[in-house]
Amino acid sequence: MNQTAQPPRAITWTGYLAITFLIILPLAVLTVRSGAWQQGLLLYALACFGSIVLLIFFVLAMLLPKWAEHRSAVRARALFTLPGTIALLSITLGAGDHPRIHDITTDTADPPVFAMAASQRGDGANPLTIKPEVIAQQQAAYADLAPVQSSLNPAAAFERALQIAQEMDWAIYHQNETAGVIEAVATTGIMLFKDDVVIRIRPDAGGSVIDLRSVSRVGESDLGANAARIRSFIDAFNAG
Repeated sequence: MNQTAQPPRAITWTGYLAITFLIILPLAVLTVRSGAWQQGLLLYALACFGSIVLLIFFVLAMLLPKWAEHRSAVRARALFTLPGTIALLSITLGAGDHPRIHDITTDTADPPVFAMAASQRGDGANPLTIKPEVIAQQQAAYADLAPVQSSLNPAAAFERALQIAQEMDWAIYHQNETAGVIEAVATTGIMLFKDDVVIRIRPDAGGSVIDLRSVSRVGESDLGANAARIRSFIDAFNAG
């Protein structure tokens, strides 16, 4: 009876390394969720980059004639690199041309001001003061963002804005109808990053004007998440 030859040591040990990177991925997510987001993201990046390097190695290994009889073993080990590779590609492709900013507003001339966010964000969070250079970057990257002009009176617009925020699963931690201000925290998927959002409703000749501002608590770049969140809110508000 012919016995299947054992894979070469290079394939065996790179397979173990691929499994290690696969295990690191969820551990990195848990590290980020625990609050050690910088260390967690570093582990996540290591696992993703390592996975794609190993995938390239496995592809080349399958092309080598001397390892032809071990191609099934190589393919099996290559499967462990797919989650990390897919994660890296999704981040890379999703990054696009977004600027490295994390504070986005519909009113760059007079941004809405947070009343309670500072007490929610904790030590080490990004500041809530918008720098002029950030405003310039936002205007160049997100020129479509603008205040919402509504025919609803301020009270009705406030109720609608509050309803939409709740439907988007934002955790409301401050609301003042008299001041026309709603503040909430939006939590991202997977990593559970928290971004603070303020909605401002003011009277206007035609009804009311609604402005939003979304600010990440940590990190330099939001990869367009805050702008996307504001667009989703505006679309939902205008759809009613």
